Amino acid sequence: MRWFIFILILVSCKNTGHKSNKLSKEDPALRQNFNIEYAKSFKVQVVDHGYLVTLTNPWPEAEQTFKYLLYRDEKGLVKNYEVDESLKIPLEKVVVTSTTHIPSLDTLAVLEKLVGFPNTKYISTNKALNLIENGRIKDVGQNEMLNTELLIELNPDAVITFAVKGRNKSTESIKNSGIPILYNSDWVESQPLGKAEWIKFFGLLFDKADLSQQIFDGIKKEYENAKRIAVKAREEPSVISGALWKDTWYLPAGESWQSAIIADANADYLYANTKGTGSLSLSFESVFEKAKNADFWIAPAQYTSYSNMYEQHSHYYNFEAFQNGKIFSFSSTLGKNGGVLYYELAPNRPDLVLKDLIRIFHPELLPDYKPFFFKPLSP
Repeated sequence: MRWFIFILILVSCKNTGHKSNKLSKEDPALRQNFNIEYAKSFKVQVVDHGYLVTLTNPWPEAEQTFKYLLYRDEKGLVKNYEVDESLKIPLEKVVVTSTTHIPSLDTLAVLEKLVGFPNTKYISTNKALNLIENGRIKDVGQNEMLNTELLIELNPDAVITFAVKGRNKSTESIKNSGIPILYNSDWVESQPLGKAEWIKFFGLLFDKADLSQQIFDGIKKEYENAKRIAVKAREEPSVISGALWKDTWYLPAGESWQSAIIADANADYLYANTKGTGSLSLSFESVFEKAKNADFWIAPAQYTSYSNMYEQHSHYYNFEAFQNGKIFSFSSTLGKNGGVLYYELAPNRPDLVLKDLIRIFHPELLPDYKPFFFKPLSP
């Protein structure tokens, strides 16, 4: 994951209060729950002429929730719904702020409704890059300092963003200008299919709930089929991940989605029993003692070659996975502009990640499969 890079792109913000929702479960406007199977940080209820979306865990250890009323016509705009935002669907113009949002828009065939994105140079999806080149998607600055004047000019129906501990000044300024702010907490999910299920959030915003369900069902089917194949493996190889950044080795914690996928690929991730859903920060010595004999080494930060790894830290050579040529990286799978495709697409397509890992750990189980993200390091 270049796991430490993921941490750097998250936004630090400040919490500022929230309205409560007075709608009770007995209210006749609430018809049923929309099917959310794996995602833990949002839920959906079907209401008259639309949906009520509740973010139950907008960021880790959040003490508040967010509620969004999505309505198709004025009959669905009930005034006694105390929610954070009320939006008419389908949305016609949006700004999103994470590359992980892009594949959902692309798959739902609504990418042309994206009018702005911060740091467009990080986008890898080809269709989005074509829209950027044609001036259809504007660069709206940085997550921490979105260009409010440009956003007002673009006049999107909503800005879809994320937060670590609340709102930042940039989003507050946008909200004060009258542009709705929606939080997306796909990054909080710790299960692979939980992340992928956030396509349903976008499906609701663009009134394509049925299509989003179909797309997710396809991903789920592929993932579960691959998982059943992995169970047939005769051995469970040991696996290490990550690499040094300065003097600290960053790698996925045991409750992370990356750890879950390694387990589903029927391999023994050596840090599977650690706590946390993000990254662990360890010393080289502790990692070497535990993982020097690991059978495989995946996602070694930004490295794509053994020579570069050795040049940066010659001690890498002492790992058996290095000596045996068993290191695999996603960093050489790039978009047209050089962005690492894994960061953008992998959370949306855990089925591809899982099949990649099965092919690496148990090549006999998927002999004809060509890995999508992970490639062996070059010499």
